[in-house]
Amino acid sequence: MHLLSSSPLTLAMMQATADAPASSRSLLDYIADGRQVGFIIIGLSIAVVVLIIIQLVRLQREQLAPGEQVARLGEALRRRDLAGALVYCQAEENSSFLTRVFGAALLRVSRSPFGGLELRTALEEAGQLQTARLYRGVDAIAVIATVAPMLGLLGTTIGMVGAFDTLRAGGGVARPDQLAGDISVALITTVLGLIVAIPSTAVHAFLRNRVESLVGSVAEIIEDLAAVVEAGGSQPQRPAAAAHRPTAPAGQPVPAGGGNGTGP
Repeated sequence: MHLLSSSPLTLAMMQATADAPASSRSLLDYIADGRQVGFIIIGLSIAVVVLIIIQLVRLQREQLAPGEQVARLGEALRRRDLAGALVYCQAEENSSFLTRVFGAALLRVSRSPFGGLELRTALEEAGQLQTARLYRGVDAIAVIATVAPMLGLLGTTIGMVGAFDTLRAGGGVARPDQLAGDISVALITTVLGLIVAIPSTAVHAFLRNRVESLVGSVAEIIEDLAAVVEAGGSQPQRPAAAAHRPTAPAGQPVPAGGGNGTGP
């Protein structure tokens, strides 16, 4: 036993154990190894988390088409009060996917010489514009998912260039500890870039599918509201202010035919 404990192999193992670090490296140590590029990638990771939270809050059925707005618009349209429906949609406090689409369509109908015949086309075009707006918010996540691994590759290139510069300065020979810093930059930045890019890509795909599902659901609501407008007549009227009828002095009836002196 005494000989075994004094063997060179045992002594080497004891020395390696004594030289081993007392604690493992922290996450901040690894991030610091990535230097400037690593901190930029960490900044992108924070930005993408914020964007994901915003989109998850934004892409909800009650955010795109609140039930109260659906009821108010339906009531106004059943009364054939297209002017009131347009005013309601244009109010800033009522801004939503539903009101922006229907408001844009009613505004176009009010300005078109074809009147209500433009309603379906106007709703379709306004819906496409608002859907593209939703996709732009989601696509910001895809941009970060694309840029993060490219920044990791940039860090890898910078680290390798630094390692070769160290070798050149040492005449082609360098100790491992002299190369460790540059190699850390090369590897850590790649890891950080992939850690940001992989989940960001998955969340982007999920959010795009969510946009498609929600837009289809809101499109059904808009279709029902359009049907209410068309049910009032074969050609829906344009949302315009009510005509002003002439007033007559007290005690005298207003002439028939709008006060122009003509009969019906």
